[in-house]
Amino acid sequence: MGFNVNSPVLYVLAGLIVAAVLAQSVYFLVKAWRRGLELGMSRDKLKRIAVTSAVFTVAPAVAIVISVITLAKDLGVPLPWLRLSVVGSMSYETIAATNAESAMGLTFGQVSSLTASQYVTIVCVMTVSIMVGIWLVPVVGKKLQNGMISMENRDKKWSDIFSSSMFIGMISAFLGYVFCDFSNVFAGDMSGLVPPLVMLVSALVMCLAGLAVKKLKWPWISDYALPVSLIAGMAAAIPITAWLG
Repeated sequence: MGFNVNSPVLYVLAGLIVAAVLAQSVYFLVKAWRRGLELGMSRDKLKRIAVTSAVFTVAPAVAIVISVITLAKDLGVPLPWLRLSVVGSMSYETIAATNAESAMGLTFGQVSSLTASQYVTIVCVMTVSIMVGIWLVPVVGKKLQNGMISMENRDKKWSDIFSSSMFIGMISAFLGYVFCDFSNVFAGDMSGLVPPLVMLVSALVMCLAGLAVKKLKWPWISDYALPVSLIAGMAAAIPITAWLG
């Protein structure tokens, strides 16, 4: 019997973990509701807050669903569903899965089946690495936060520069992945242009959303800017890839 990335056993294991996460969410929702009542907030106000939060949760959820569909082609549904329901992200999971498959001589998006050994390897790459952040938070989180507060108290300007530099450094790591095959263009392989052009389309959509918020005074668009830009980029990838061959 061959290994199946959509095995019912995997659905059960992933479902149990997701159920535990959902149980935690319900627990803290109830605690927050009771605490709100203790603070004197009316039930109507609490209901409005809950409904508003639920509505604006739909927008980010669209991006998550798209991510699951993207990864499910190679990895099946249970693993992407689990990863993106707990602590994963579209950018990290895709890069981790792609790198793991590349190391095994596979091409992301073109894998018809995986062996159990290959699947376990990909799972380890996708989960163990990102857990480092979880382990580091209790160890260095408080010291780092105190250091940032101390720097801000001494010189707010340099504190802002330092924070912005860290953010730009993180973005640069992902930009390297986008442009890593760009040099192939000089060898006649135009596929290296696909990721930059897709990124450009997503960036333009995000800029248009920003203009709509600023010029048209539509602040609600900011909650939908990310999923819409993701969908636009993915949709644009199809004609761009066909155009560049």
